Amino acid sequence: MVSIEDLRRVALFGGLTDQVLEQLAPMVQTESLEERQVIYEPGSAADRFYSLKRGKVLLEAELAPTLIISLSAIKPGYSFGWSALLPSATHTSYAASAESSEILVISGAKFLDILNQDHALGYAVMQKIAQILENRLEHRTAQFLRVITKHPEIGTLLGM
Repeated sequence: MVSIEDLRRVALFGGLTDQVLEQLAPMVQTESLEERQVIYEPGSAADRFYSLKRGKVLLEAELAPTLIISLSAIKPGYSFGWSALLPSATHTSYAASAESSEILVISGAKFLDILNQDHALGYAVMQKIAQILENRLEHRTAQFLRVITKHPEIGTLLGM
């Protein structure tokens, strides 16, 4: 079983009460990963939510057979696999360990059940999720605009 201290180190869970963390802890499993181990791939069912405990995870997308880009590098304390919090979702990217890593895993359905049981908690967690995703979107948008400005030939590589 995962400790409350492990959960408290996850940015998303940092502000939750001990009571809520104690409720979550038995549902969270720890998994060890080897370097370059695939966690999920595009089209796979998004039914598990992940947080990185140790190591580094890369989110990647294959734009063309010869062009794979890194979307994000997940650091310890941060979460990924957000699609697990949506009904019947599938992943749109790859997630793979960049080095030997350890992840915390919870069923998306079980996590949502806890949030549905306590609407105030559900609202607080979803508000934090919205803030995290907004920051990531802003970062990626700025990154995308810099790349397009500096490398207009990318369209040619993609067959546009």
